[in-house]
Amino acid sequence: MLSPAIRIKTVLIVTLLCTTVNYSSGMQVLSKRLFLIFVNGKVGYIDKTGKIIVEPQYLDSWGFHEGLARVRTSDKWGYIDETGAMVIKEQFSLADDFSDGLARVEINGKYGYIDKTGKLVITPQFDRDAWGFDEGLARVKVRGKYGYIDKTGKVIIQPQYDYAYGFSNGLAAVYSDSRWYYINKAGKKVFDSPTAYASTFVDGMAIIETNEGVRGYIDTTGKVVIPPQYYRAMPFSEGFAAASTSVGDGYIDKTGRMVIKEQFVFGHQFSEGLAAVRVGNKWGYIDRTGKMVIEPQFEEAGEFSNGLASVQSKDGNDLKFGYIDRTGQYIWKPSR
Repeated sequence: MLSPAIRIKTVLIVTLLCTTVNYSSGMQVLSKRLFLIFVNGKVGYIDKTGKIIVEPQYLDSWGFHEGLARVRTSDKWGYIDETGAMVIKEQFSLADDFSDGLARVEINGKYGYIDKTGKLVITPQFDRDAWGFDEGLARVKVRGKYGYIDKTGKVIIQPQYDYAYGFSNGLAAVYSDSRWYYINKAGKKVFDSPTAYASTFVDGMAIIETNEGVRGYIDTTGKVVIPPQYYRAMPFSEGFAAASTSVGDGYIDKTGRMVIKEQFVFGHQFSEGLAAVRVGNKWGYIDRTGKMVIEPQFEEAGEFSNGLASVQSKDGNDLKFGYIDRTGQYIWKPSR
């Protein structure tokens, strides 16, 4: 089990990624009703008012996805619903979040998929490189190559790629024969990546990267809409993306115009009109004009969801994890 400090930071990062996007998979649906908390090293859930809905009792949990959360009280994983009821008993060696109605689980060293009743709908047969479903397809690795299966386990696109990402906007980035390109759900190549690296589409745009590590963006037709010019560039969210041409992050719009000047050590994606930014060694929040609306004071800061954002603060040498509202007031004071 991870130490509390590492565990808290990991959950904060995972929460941040999952509420936006993970390059290696598509969007995931997080609960807008319940929020993960730590009390004396145990995990539970609160609602947006700070009321405890699921008592802290679990060794591990990673947030609600599509109405269910994976939890464990020992070395086996199960799933609870938003009332805290155990709807799929703890039985799996490893378990993932639900995506597109199915979740990957491990049984006897192989991975398969269950539905929300806990029924195995795809028999465990894959090694670790089997991923969640995005837009009805999941990428799996068979004999060293990646392909895609549907929700019945049928191979839709034969394993043939050295690497592959999940589908988004009907397209997936794949790597084969020393180049990146995009395919559709029939497995047909739609267009090549114009640069050495490709990524998943988010908000209609995908990050591309040159051999020199300079980033730009393409649209879903493969057209370069923002030429590579950034040394750091993040996915678009709410029409803006954090990007840097020098030593600090600013924010660009979908034309590439720098709408909030480069001034932050790092910037996260916008969510519910606010974005977490780092100034010095502390994190605060700006609005879409670039105005600092919550002063930098946190060790780490996540994105807003249903009016709350996860933040980290220090208590001596300890890191604690809490939630603030849009005014910066604590709804759940930091705990661990």
